[in-house]
Amino acid sequence: MHHSKVRLLPFGLAAAALAISAGAHAADWSDTSISWRYGTRFAEPFNPQHVKKHIFALTHASGYKYGSNFVNVDLLQSDDTDPGSLTQTDGAQEAYVVYRHTLDFGKLRGSDIKFGKVRGAGATIGFDWNTKNDVGYNSRKRMLVAGPTLMWDVPGFLNTSILAMHESNAPSGAFPPISGVKGRYTYDVHPMLNAVWGIPLGERVSFEGYLNWIASKGKDEVGRDTGVETNIDMQIMYDIGTTMGYAKNKFRVGIEYQYWRNKFGNTGATTGGVGHIARTPMVRAEYHF
Repeated sequence: MHHSKVRLLPFGLAAAALAISAGAHAADWSDTSISWRYGTRFAEPFNPQHVKKHIFALTHASGYKYGSNFVNVDLLQSDDTDPGSLTQTDGAQEAYVVYRHTLDFGKLRGSDIKFGKVRGAGATIGFDWNTKNDVGYNSRKRMLVAGPTLMWDVPGFLNTSILAMHESNAPSGAFPPISGVKGRYTYDVHPMLNAVWGIPLGERVSFEGYLNWIASKGKDEVGRDTGVETNIDMQIMYDIGTTMGYAKNKFRVGIEYQYWRNKFGNTGATTGGVGHIARTPMVRAEYHF
């Protein structure tokens, strides 16, 4: 394994451990899980081939007196259609960390904020962090997000947020024009409409996922126009553990589907219509502690 790749795992796991430790402090409830998912039709901008990926994740969610915390660390392993460098045929590796904290204004003031179908209102802050070793871009994304959140009165949960995003990257690809980028580049501050949900469909089945609709972030690192980005990831999960004597929601399996258009703002106009749209079915399994 390439030495630069080895450093991805300790950093990602350390970030997860810190966030989980903070989220679990004085928690009213918490849930931590490890999961695996696999698909054969991932896409990467400028890459004409479908990419196979194994994704291992550590996920934590918890609630405390005034709100909730969420952290997810994805460790992604591509096959050789998304190579790690010019000098190797092994697939690229990526670590992607997401952290969100939602403050519930109703809990803060001592009485819930309810109107219509809304059962709560608050604010969400957080960050995204990633690092990837690949032949074309070598992403080093850093992003801060903040904005208002509504919590809807549905079975399970449905939260929607409008978040301002302050994003930068420092790519170091092998080919021009990315190879000419020096230092860290900051995009225009831009909005994202986010929805995240978990809806029970019966005793053992649930419908879960998220939607990110992201406006253009202006020019990219080499002066190209970025486009509106849509990322929908949804899954149907079955609580198979209860059929084997485990506690409820201990071990779950399911199917997942992701539609990602204009990934990271790359449009058909800038990629030549190559790799900017992914339609990816996956299988998924997860174990909860």
